[in-house]
Amino acid sequence: MTPEKLAKILSLIHPTEKVEDLKGCDFIIEAVFENRDIKAAVTKETESVIGKDAIFASNTSALPITELAQASTRPENFIGMHFFSPAEKMPLVEIICGKKTSKETLAKAFDLGILLGKKPIVVNDAPGFFTTRVIGATITEGAQMVMEGINPVLIENAAAFNGSPVGPLAALDEISLETAYKNGLQAQEDAKARGEKVVDNATFSLVETMVTKLDRKGKVYGGGFYEYPEGGKKRIWSGLKNLYAKKGWTEIPFEDIKDRLVFSQVIEAVRAMEEGVIESVGDGNIGSIMGIGFPPHTGGVYQCINHWGVKEFTKRASELSKKYGKRFEPPKLLKEKAKKGEMFV
Repeated sequence: MTPEKLAKILSLIHPTEKVEDLKGCDFIIEAVFENRDIKAAVTKETESVIGKDAIFASNTSALPITELAQASTRPENFIGMHFFSPAEKMPLVEIICGKKTSKETLAKAFDLGILLGKKPIVVNDAPGFFTTRVIGATITEGAQMVMEGINPVLIENAAAFNGSPVGPLAALDEISLETAYKNGLQAQEDAKARGEKVVDNATFSLVETMVTKLDRKGKVYGGGFYEYPEGGKKRIWSGLKNLYAKKGWTEIPFEDIKDRLVFSQVIEAVRAMEEGVIESVGDGNIGSIMGIGFPPHTGGVYQCINHWGVKEFTKRASELSKKYGKRFEPPKLLKEKAKKGEMFV
């Protein structure tokens, strides 16, 4: 761009450390670290200076909006706006309504998303919302397969064959294993606070080992599941074989590896719809492709079922369930649609 245009754009940005400078703002987007206490402090500090009609949006990928809104004196003006990284490139914004979020607040957040050039989808509140839940399922499945002793090269290649932009291990490396570990600890604390039983999933177990025992914290720290030689191409860290496959890699059909990565996401998306977290098939399809890199040629998580054929998809899910665990068991909603011959529309 021209120097003149650059100067004009930069003049619109006013960096400050003074909360008083937020006076008069109509809409605040908070994007501090994923920690409840920090977010609560920022919420209270901000609300002390903004007008009564101002909207406060939290950019969080997983923390329940209803619970974050407890720090607000105006929960009806509190909403979630989950932007995706890198925010200047990713087209999606996931808008999350808390239990007390007003329709007016939702409308303003939706309009702002469009003004920012994003594609908004609307979901209801729950841990992980929609997109984080769905992408988390395939990352956990990848971690589970590593711990089963399956060659991680095959896991990453299976994701590529499926049409995913990155594999589950590369995704964790990019996020940073340390961040994933801290998020896992926060999720455990949240579960305890809700009175729920804490169950370690494969992702947390694997990441905990990598971070706390092996000091491999991800790409930004020099290495995680991958090695990043200077001037060379990244490659899977050889230490994974010594950890989980000392006697040789576990062999399973490549088709099963591919399907485990896809079906884990799709089944989680069906559960999210069954629970009322997401109500629109279109939003689910758009969100999965634009936000978390679900294979685009499928048309999205729900269209993927339609493409397979609902009955065939349900049958294959049952097969995977028998071989690899109950997490692949077809949800009630999927079984009902298969029985009635209905598609996800």
